[in-house]
This record gives sequence, C-alpha cells and structure tokens, in this order.
Amino acid sequence: MILFPPAKINLGLNVLHKRADNYHELDSCMLPIPFTDVLEILPAKEFSFIQTGNSIPGSLEDNLCVKAYRLMVDNYSIQPVYIHLRKEIPMGAGLGGGSADAAFVLKGINDLYQLNCSIEELQALAATLGSDCPFFIRNETQIAKGRGEVLSSCNLNLKGYYLKLINPGIHIGTKEAYDGIVFNENNQSVKSIIECPILNWREALKNDFETTAFVNHPVLSQIKEQMYREGAIYASMSGSGSTMYGIFWDEPKLSYLDNKGYLELIVRL
Repeated sequence: MILFPPAKINLGLNVLHKRADNYHELDSCMLPIPFTDVLEILPAKEFSFIQTGNSIPGSLEDNLCVKAYRLMVDNYSIQPVYIHLRKEIPMGAGLGGGSADAAFVLKGINDLYQLNCSIEELQALAATLGSDCPFFIRNETQIAKGRGEVLSSCNLNLKGYYLKLINPGIHIGTKEAYDGIVFNENNQSVKSIIECPILNWREALKNDFETTAFVNHPVLSQIKEQMYREGAIYASMSGSGSTMYGIFWDEPKLSYLDNKGYLELIVRL
C-alpha cells in the first residue's frame, strides 16, 4: 500500500486564549495542498519502520508514524506492518507534515486490515497523537477550532488558483511560536472572512503567529511583501512555522533559484 500524506496551509489563524488545560484556543481554516510525503505500509512478520528523505530528529519511538502504529496495536487486533516513510515536507515549517504522516498510518492500517473504523473513530484516535492529526483523516478543507481538533466543513473552493510556497529553512518551535502572542477574542471569525471574496482577505485574514515570527526572523516579512509585489492576491505564514505562501490568479515564477537553502514550490490547487 502506497499513500501520499499531504501538507496543509492555514488560511488565517487566530489564537484566542490559553485554556485551563494549557492548550490554546484556535480558530483557523486548514487546506490540504498537493505537496506530499510518501508512505508505504505492508503486512510483515514483525514491525519495522524505515525513514528516508529529510531527516527527522528524535528516537524511533518518538516518531509520529510509530506512535500511530502503536496506537492501533493497543486498540485493535492487527498483525505487524512494515512502514517506510519518505519525508519531503520540511519539519517545523507550519505545513503539518508529521501530523499527516501519523493520520495516514491510522487510515492505512484501517484499510489494510479491514478494521472498518469510522471517520469519527479515526479522528478520536488521531486527536491523541496531535492537534492537527484529526484534520488529515477527512483530508479536505475544514474550519479548525479548539486546539485544532474541533473540525467543521466550510464553503471554500480555490480550485484553479496557483499556490507558491517558500520556506527559508528556519525551524520555529512551539515555545518560540507562542512567546509574544497577544490574545484577541474580538477577532472576526476565520470562517466569516474566507467566505467573503478572496480580494478582501489581505486586510482581514490574519495569522497571529506572524507578529513574533517577523520580529525574530525578518526575512519572513520580506518574503511576504515580495509575494505581494509579484502579484499575490493573498499571502501569509502557514501555521506557527516558517513557510510563507502566496495565492495567485496566474502561475507565478520562482524567486529564489540561486538560494539553495530555500525550499520553493509552485502548485495548482
């Protein structure tokens, strides 16, 4: 079985307040995009996990794919599997690659062993692995609230637009991302903004993580402004990470061909 866990971008991200459980209450729209890792899952006599491509720090048992497998073993009667993850989506980039990998392990094992788990069952399992993981079970555009696991559908269609991603190779950890966050309960809801014409987004649709990230890493602000100069309808940072993206009517050009430290990608939605 070969699967292709996708990256996601956040269209707007409001950090509303810190909750009693120490998580933060969020309001965002998440959109899966055609930029993927590659995941192979096969029946095996004993469990094994191999990872190639971009390196992932930490021990084997810390990997979210392994945690997802262990979770399925704890909850269902399944045989061992061989998992090979080819990592293409960068870490700490706000693209949700690790969460997608874990969610697709859950879905892959469900299909491989015909467990017949419902979407809701898989989402509940995914929520124990990470806040973004439940989103990738349905793997469609959704409004995310709570800590990211409370999902609902939204009326948004960006089919035919071009998306330009630029990641300058900066890793932004969770602590850095949340340091300096200013809560604003009075923000307009993300859902109400994205259901307006896209031309309105530039002034209204915000990512609260940008304020601190732009101070700590001025190049991110520079990339955003450059995208607007190049004709982006809307540009933003994705999630709490360092990936900047722009949405364009027409296919844009690459900006950093000479900078080997940057990941730059153009896809059509």
